[in-house]
Amino acid sequence: MDVLPLVALIAASAAVAGAARRTPVPAPLLLVGVGLIAAYLPGVPDYHLDPHIVLPLVLPPLLHTAALESSYLDLRANVRPVALLSVGYVLFATVVVGWLAYLLIPDLPLTAALVLGAVIAPPDAVAATAIARRVGLPSRITTILQGESLVNDATAITAYKVALAAAVGEGASWAGGIQEFLVAAVGGVGVGLLLMVPIHWLRTHLKEALLQNTLSLLIPFVAYAVAEQVHASGVLAVVVVALYLGHRSWQVDFETRLQEAAVWRVVGFLLESAVFALIGLQLPIVLRDLGEYSVGQAVWYALAVFVLVVVVRFVWSYPATYLPRFVSPRIRDRESETDWRRPLVVSWAGMRGVVSLAIAFSIPLVMDDGEPFPARNLVLFLTFTTVIGTLVVQGLSLPWLIKVLRLPGPDARAQTLAEAQAQNAASQAAEARLDELVADERNRLPGPLQDRLRTVLERRRNSVWERLGPPNPVTGETADDTYRRLAREAIAAEREVFVRLRDERRIDDELLRTLLRKLDLEEAAAYREVEE
Repeated sequence: MDVLPLVALIAASAAVAGAARRTPVPAPLLLVGVGLIAAYLPGVPDYHLDPHIVLPLVLPPLLHTAALESSYLDLRANVRPVALLSVGYVLFATVVVGWLAYLLIPDLPLTAALVLGAVIAPPDAVAATAIARRVGLPSRITTILQGESLVNDATAITAYKVALAAAVGEGASWAGGIQEFLVAAVGGVGVGLLLMVPIHWLRTHLKEALLQNTLSLLIPFVAYAVAEQVHASGVLAVVVVALYLGHRSWQVDFETRLQEAAVWRVVGFLLESAVFALIGLQLPIVLRDLGEYSVGQAVWYALAVFVLVVVVRFVWSYPATYLPRFVSPRIRDRESETDWRRPLVVSWAGMRGVVSLAIAFSIPLVMDDGEPFPARNLVLFLTFTTVIGTLVVQGLSLPWLIKVLRLPGPDARAQTLAEAQAQNAASQAAEARLDELVADERNRLPGPLQDRLRTVLERRRNSVWERLGPPNPVTGETADDTYRRLAREAIAAEREVFVRLRDERRIDDELLRTLLRKLDLEEAAAYREVEE
């Protein structure tokens, strides 16, 4: 196996994603655009998107990282809109888009059209949340989009399996389809519930951070594989386990949390970058396999399906937002009033991504009777154009739409005030506990060390309140910026001394690494104390 193309893909994707941070264009969109261009450059190999790699090896870690960063409490508070989008909308889109595509495209069987509907039904987990966070959406909309993207892949994959069984001649009834959906959903959640507690127990009882993080890397693959082995939803199993672990991450020691956050940040960054680049690189493969359809026909069908996908999401989102409030007084009393702008943003944020393409590429070439799968090449092309269209059209215009609608983003000052109040309460509890401990003869410390402990607590408490103050009138820096700069300069001076002592052979490299690690942890702590 030639690994050089894979290394080149990862390196180039990471470079483009890094460059995107210096532009107003979201990284997913820039990666797709560069992939489209690179696909026709001489010397670039064919990167065929293999569903046997994407679904079991790429999707689980991406879902795991997204679920770890989600809030279980926020998702539970918004379970109704999340369920209506992640289950109701995906099934609705599968049927409606499939049926309309069947009416629109001559010679496209209804079963193949329903396969197409299931393939392009789920919005992408990575694109939606990445763009939502960047443009500063209200927290409730971001939570709903995150929750939808965590679960909708499971719904779409199950709907795809049912539609595919009917298309290839295996036979599938409505009752059988509903049964398969329930088995996959209940089984996936059940596997997640069975695994989450022993996995968390193992994480808290392993004493070495290296072993704990090795386990952390294996968790999404184990959860997915176990669920798929019993014909349940691996997606739901991964999400359930990750939500539980994220909710209880405070019970793991600090060193594991530091390493785990860094490891998953790198893994997520590399996978997301490569995945979006792969989407663009599929264009030559999709066009080459278009077959008997002319370019003009294919483009017309692609435009029509794209419009259908966008409109169907609007058709679902507004009734799903207002109908429950109209029917249930309890919902009206419990939830704050909403306006037309929020479902508009949710509707427009339905970008499709790599999962749709991976499912489309898994469509078999032939059916049970040996005949070619009807319009397989066209389904691949329509999936590709829908993914590209939603990413480019909706992804590029979403920030502009939010700006025009003037949706209130997160209140930074209110968040800082809440953080300061929480830190003040925690510091008071820590000081009371410290007083209790040092009163015991067994915990006696010299005065300077006691003062140092109290100074650390005081600095941590005051640093958040200082962020509410005005910037430095001379430099324009906030108190955060000044604190970070001074801490970095002081630690850099210490680091230079340690390196000089090593070069003079007064300390060895092993001791140097130990001292540098302590400085690194102090620098990280200084940044976290004033982190916004």
